[in-house]
Amino acid sequence: MRQDLRDSAGKLLGWRQQMGRQVKGYTATGSPVGWYDPLMNATYDRNGRRIGLGDLLTSLIVSGR
Repeated sequence: MRQDLRDSAGKLLGWRQQMGRQVKGYTATGSPVGWYDPLMNATYDRNGRRIGLGDLLTSLIVSGR
């Protein structure tokens, strides 16, 4: 299921989408920014580097990394 992320004016910033066991994050243009693995409780950027523990996808989407 896709979950859109919008700013206070309603502009689309990006979205999160469950794919298998991972939750993947995308910018408004559809570029992937990374994924969250709930079993590892870690967030990874699009290059596979661990960003940190917990679900940090929203911060990756907002920064457009």
